[in-house]
Amino acid sequence: MLRRLAHHQPEGFAFTPANQAWADAQITKYPEGRQASAIIPLLWRAQEQEGWLTKPAIEAVADMLGMAHIRALEVATFYFMFQLHPVGSVANIQICGTTSCMICGAEDLMEVCKRKISPKPHTVSADGKFAWEEVECLGACANAPMAQIGKDYYEDLTAEKLEWLIDELSAGRVPVPGPQNGRYSSEPLSGLTSLKDFESGRTQYNASVQAAVDIGDSVKRIDGTEVPLIVSWRRKDTADVPARASEEPSKAAAGIAPEKAEALATGKPPVEVAKPAGVAEAAPGQNVAEAAGTKPAALAAARDGKGDDLKVIEGIGPVLEKLCHELGIFHYDQIAAWGPAEIAWMDANLKGFKGRVTRDKWVAQAKLIGEVGIPAFLERAKTNDY
Repeated sequence: MLRRLAHHQPEGFAFTPANQAWADAQITKYPEGRQASAIIPLLWRAQEQEGWLTKPAIEAVADMLGMAHIRALEVATFYFMFQLHPVGSVANIQICGTTSCMICGAEDLMEVCKRKISPKPHTVSADGKFAWEEVECLGACANAPMAQIGKDYYEDLTAEKLEWLIDELSAGRVPVPGPQNGRYSSEPLSGLTSLKDFESGRTQYNASVQAAVDIGDSVKRIDGTEVPLIVSWRRKDTADVPARASEEPSKAAAGIAPEKAEALATGKPPVEVAKPAGVAEAAPGQNVAEAAGTKPAALAAARDGKGDDLKVIEGIGPVLEKLCHELGIFHYDQIAAWGPAEIAWMDANLKGFKGRVTRDKWVAQAKLIGEVGIPAFLERAKTNDY
């Protein structure tokens, strides 16, 4: 299959300060002269930041690693994990089209994508939420046909199940990944014929799916509109799993150390990150996140009892708006007034959404709303002109 760069490209690329610090830390993991070994994690972080892997991002990463641009392009065009075209704000759906999946109905899945998303692959749907593509073998042949959506596999699919998955994701819900026909993993459909003692003491889902449910980092919304870490996980063919009362993932249930679970949930390994000017060091016994930056001026309640609709800002959804309210942030002009220290504090203290203020340019958006008003802002936001 052809892997070509998108025709229209942005003018440039730069990592956010936090991502730059993360990238610098990755490079130190490799001996002098072997920095090129960091190419895949750096390209992946660039894609996580921008939503897709642009030509300027590929070249910027190559320059960081002292590589010829063509070498970085070779890596980016080889792996299907890298999206070389803009993708939907909710998910890019990758349909496996290799032998086992094709025999078991992958073409039916692609027809669903053509009808519900776009007639052509690598094309964002009319509502901006999805894109799709056919990919080579994803290694789940025993559970064919299957698709990768976000970071997880959805297996044992039918056309009807895929339609339902797309509808659920479009509505903001994240169905449980893994087999969609009720089986636990990749055992025979008729049930286990050996190793039957395996059934005793097992977790609710197989290891991969259980981690996805416990950590909640399954589908990342590329445009910055957040998916809560814990949502109402449902599978069509089984009874609904009740939504969890807390938005904090159950690390203990997954058998994952809290610091590792936090890294997995945020996509950010626990490395030292350079602090902006004015950011304090943590005092003994103080959480680093609590010490980062300066807490923005807060209000006890919205002025005149009515706050601004913070969801107008690209990247703020209902969950983040609620978090902002809990922190005393109700109005655009509060956000517009933040400086580097306040931004650093917010980025460090938005539980489950760390780094979103910088990544989605909240301050620039809030300032623009104050300057031109909401109608003009929404027009400019269509092209990210802020």
